[in-house]
Amino acid sequence: MYTIVTGAAGFIGSNIVRALNKRGEKNIIAVDNLTRADKFKNLVDCEIADYIDKQEFIERLLAGDFDGDVEAILHEGACSDTMESDGRYMMENNYRYSVQLLDWCLDQEVQLLYASSAATYGGGGVFREDRACESPLNVYGYSKFLFDQIVRRRLPDASSQVVGFRYFNVYGPGETHKGRMASVAFHHFNQFRSEGRVRLFEGCDGYANGAQQRDFIHVDDVVAVNLWFLDHPRKSGIFNLGTGRAQSFNDVAVAGVNAQRARAGEAALPLADLVGHGLIEYIAFPDALKGKYQSFTQADQTRLREAGYDAPFMTVEEGVGKYVEWLHEHV
Repeated sequence: MYTIVTGAAGFIGSNIVRALNKRGEKNIIAVDNLTRADKFKNLVDCEIADYIDKQEFIERLLAGDFDGDVEAILHEGACSDTMESDGRYMMENNYRYSVQLLDWCLDQEVQLLYASSAATYGGGGVFREDRACESPLNVYGYSKFLFDQIVRRRLPDASSQVVGFRYFNVYGPGETHKGRMASVAFHHFNQFRSEGRVRLFEGCDGYANGAQQRDFIHVDDVVAVNLWFLDHPRKSGIFNLGTGRAQSFNDVAVAGVNAQRARAGEAALPLADLVGHGLIEYIAFPDALKGKYQSFTQADQTRLREAGYDAPFMTVEEGVGKYVEWLHEHV
C-alpha cells in the first residue's frame, strides 16, 4: 500500500515525506509540479517509491490506476501565493483538484489529510473553525475556504478520515524555493547576513512599527500534528494548526538577529537596542497590501486539543533559533 504526498517537493510536503521516512515508511508516491525545478532539492535526501507530475497523477487517479493500492493521501499541493490575481488558475489548481481527490478518497475509503489555511479567516479577529468567522481577503483564501465548505458537506456521510489543517504562518527548513512567499524568518536571515540589518513594515491597522502579530508555527510542529492524525484515522474535521500564541514581527526579528549574533559570539540585545544600532529598521507599508493584510492572527486551539493532540508548540524564540542554526548549515 502506498502513502501519497502531493506538493511533495514543496515546503511542508517535503518535511512530511522526510518524517515518514524516519518512521520507516518508504512506499511513498511523491506528486508535484517541477516547472520550478529547484524544488527537487527538497527531495534529494528522501526515499520515495515514485515521482508523478500533478497533472498525470490526477488523470491516472481518476482512471483507476491506484484503486485499492493507497492507504492515505496527504494533500499539501497548492498555489499559496496570496498575491496571485488569476482567479481561474487558483480555483482550478486549489479547489477543483482538491474536490477530485476528496471524491476519490471517499469512494476508496482512503484517509485524506489536506492543507487548508488561516487565510480563510481574512481580517477578522476571531480564528475559530466556524463559518461565521470566515471571510477571506483574496482568491487564495477563497479557494481554501470553498473547499472547506465542500468537506463540511461531505463529512456527515464520510466513511473514512478527512482532516483539513488551517495552517497559520509556517516557517522552517525547506522553503528556500518559495522566493518572496517564504517566511519572514527566512527573509530576515538573508537580510541580516547580506546587509547586517532586518527590515520590517511600519505600523498599520493601529499597530506600532513591527508590532503586527501573527501565529508563527515551526514546520516541525506542523508535521507532528499531521502524523498524529494519520495515526488516529477515526479523527476527522477541520482544525486550526497554529501555536495558539500570537507574537509580533518584532519578536521574529529579535529572535533571528540575536541567534545570528550568538553565532558570532555577540550578546543578545533587546528590541530598542537593535533598532538603535540600526540592526532592525522599519519601511513604509506597501500600498499593494493595504486591505489585504492580516495584522493579527492567533489560532483557537480548542478543537485541536479536544481531538486529543496535547503536545506543546515551539515559541518564536525556540523555533526561529532552531531555524537559524539549520540555515547556517544549509543555505
